[in-house]
Amino acid sequence: MGLRRLLLRYYPPGIILEYVQGGEPKTRSIDLLDLSPDTDVIALVEEIQKGEPLITASCKEYVIKLVRRLQEKLGEQEDHKFYLFKVLRAHMLPLTNVAFNKSGSRFITGSYDRTCKVWDTASGEELRTLEGHRNVVFAIAFNNPYGDKIATGSFDNTCKLWSTETGKCYYTFRGHTAEIVCLSFNLQSTLVATGSMDTTAKLWDIEKGEVVVTLSGHSAEIITLSFNTTGDRIITGSFDNTVAVWEVVTGRMLHTLIGHRGEISSAQFNWDCSLIVTGSMDKTCMLWNAMTGAHIATLTGHSDEVLDVCFDYAGQRIATASADGSGRVYNAETRKCIAKLEGHGCEISKICFNPKGNRILTASSDKTARLWDAATGHCLQILEGHSDEIFSCAFNYKGDIIITGSKDNTCRIWH
Repeated sequence: MGLRRLLLRYYPPGIILEYVQGGEPKTRSIDLLDLSPDTDVIALVEEIQKGEPLITASCKEYVIKLVRRLQEKLGEQEDHKFYLFKVLRAHMLPLTNVAFNKSGSRFITGSYDRTCKVWDTASGEELRTLEGHRNVVFAIAFNNPYGDKIATGSFDNTCKLWSTETGKCYYTFRGHTAEIVCLSFNLQSTLVATGSMDTTAKLWDIEKGEVVVTLSGHSAEIITLSFNTTGDRIITGSFDNTVAVWEVVTGRMLHTLIGHRGEISSAQFNWDCSLIVTGSMDKTCMLWNAMTGAHIATLTGHSDEVLDVCFDYAGQRIATASADGSGRVYNAETRKCIAKLEGHGCEISKICFNPKGNRILTASSDKTARLWDAATGHCLQILEGHSDEIFSCAFNYKGDIIITGSKDNTCRIWH
């Protein structure tokens, strides 16, 4: 087993090892989720060496240098103000969703006009239109981190797989008997999962273009789904008030997370696959042990439905967005509320951290998006200009570009 090279991963902090085993090129990662500007780097690298045979004495100094570079990145002070770069009148009919590729060089928009459009972020030019669905294109995604494929899920009950570069449709996945409302690629980019109003989710092989397994067990519509980072588990959240944890290879239901008293709105794994966070119309957010399915905590405080939840990249903080017009930030370890995001005039439908985890972006039906300090809850900036509610917002991987999608039929790019 020989080490070929070491690569940095800034978000979440880590080092990727490229090595050869039995003549086969392989990779594995060392996650440094607790790295901070004051970590003792030499002691940390010596600790890594004990558990990682590929990091030998000869490359110790180089590893120390890499970890210090990660540390510098974490310690960088940023005071980035975003300015409107472009307004795109994306579609004739309302937008449904927007999504970036990993670098942020491309983004996609789905619409009621039955198409998905691919855009160049730097110029704001439309690159191509993906046509072929017979109803609303609702769920869209790139196969990040690669970004060479796009999946579109439609109210015509099908999912289509496309080439980002040529716009060619590789496959149309048929089998659902009702609208597809959520989809996701696994990080390994071998599968795409689709969730449907028919109460099932399906996993599709993106090379062969066929269904691998159908996940049946919910008694109502599946509204959200998410793979874990390693790709061996997937969660589905449903209007039946439960979240199910499934084994990807077999399609076996491992756990049902029971406790919410209202429909599930959102569910996500943290980066190291140890925790699951769920948001519900019952005004709460719950934290679960991903391995055992045990309930860990209920995060309360909102006075109306929780519409979105997310972890930061390192899995140390949880953000929630509510119909009560506020957001909250919780420490994932102590489960305490550390910040309240107050200022929006109406419900917040979408919330996300920047990759570094020190900023939060919210999209609201008050026609604005807001940028917040994740540690203090202080509002740093209001992104104004949309003339109708904003339902979608996202950062690129570097965190220096924002995209917002609104019911006013425009997308706005902010630099």
